[in-house]
Amino acid sequence: MECQDYGLTRNTERDNLNLNPLQRGGMLPQEAKKALLEYADGYSVCDYCAGRLDQIPTPSITGFLEDLAQFINVDEVRTTHGARESKFAVMHALCEPGDTIIVDGNAHYTTHLAAERNGIKMIEVPNNEHPEYAITPESYKETLENAIDNKIDLKLALLTHVDGNYGNLTDAKKIGEIAHKAGIPIILNCAYSMGRLPIDAKELNMDFVVGSGHKSLAASGPIGVLGMKEEYVDTILRHSKRHGVKEVEMLGCTSRGAPIATLMASLPHVKDRVKHWDEEVRKTINFVRQMEEIEGVKQVGKRPKEHDLTRFETPIFDKIAENHTRRGFFLYEELKKRNIVGIKRGQTKWFKCSVYGFSEEQVNYIANSFKEIVDKYME
Repeated sequence: MECQDYGLTRNTERDNLNLNPLQRGGMLPQEAKKALLEYADGYSVCDYCAGRLDQIPTPSITGFLEDLAQFINVDEVRTTHGARESKFAVMHALCEPGDTIIVDGNAHYTTHLAAERNGIKMIEVPNNEHPEYAITPESYKETLENAIDNKIDLKLALLTHVDGNYGNLTDAKKIGEIAHKAGIPIILNCAYSMGRLPIDAKELNMDFVVGSGHKSLAASGPIGVLGMKEEYVDTILRHSKRHGVKEVEMLGCTSRGAPIATLMASLPHVKDRVKHWDEEVRKTINFVRQMEEIEGVKQVGKRPKEHDLTRFETPIFDKIAENHTRRGFFLYEELKKRNIVGIKRGQTKWFKCSVYGFSEEQVNYIANSFKEIVDKYME
């Protein structure tokens, strides 16, 4: 029988500099790549399972979860299939269909889907629009208090720590305090922050934190993290009435192979790299400075940058595309010639990117490549 070629060969990282902010924090260190091979088979971590994933002694998932909980400063932690599943589990445990929650206007689409799947209504905190698109504590407080004044019983609050559109880092500590003063439990979505920068859930006044292993914790996905305070453990991790050892919101067990093995193997690497977060921010600010030396290019979002995910308005590339035979695809193709990938095909009016994890020399090379492309077509 002839075998089907599904195009599974991938050399993106081996041969190129990948600017995709979705992937920068998910790059595996060597230790995790070794674990990936060891635990590539489906249920490969379940050889010594007595019924609960979090209690498996070999490999020591139990010990890992204890270390992970300490790393993000929560009382209890579980892995899930992704940040979206973590959000869904909390909403499902704390809310009933028809209940209302408050979310920030920069929330990821998966926040909306998790609420929709639970039959929950949402009130959105607006951002302050162009050019910052920021979620401020003042706006969050005003929206929350307006809802309470209108006799709306808010069951839960959610804040996106760093949004995926502009890379704005929110003031989680202040907003967590606002929610607590109102007596509302709050989730912090750390999909773009947990594993890139230090997270201390209790210091940030959060009842729950969710993370993404494949986005920011150097793991092979999909895998998520759900951390919580002690007071919510019995509710979120309630046991099945029929299968007593199983936790209902976790549907018994979550990741059972390569995702959790790589997350475990990467934890020492991640613990070390968050110590260098200030350096990553400095490199990003330097990259923004160099990019804005190009006529018309402007960083959108809060300034100065506090996170690596960066959005640029790039009218000059759109102008070039108008007269180029390849139209909007020219930028992707010119970058690919220079071994730079991660900007979406056909995108020239604006784009998102990240230089997280690159050396200073690589950052300069990337910025200079954009300048060279402009010079080539705007002589």
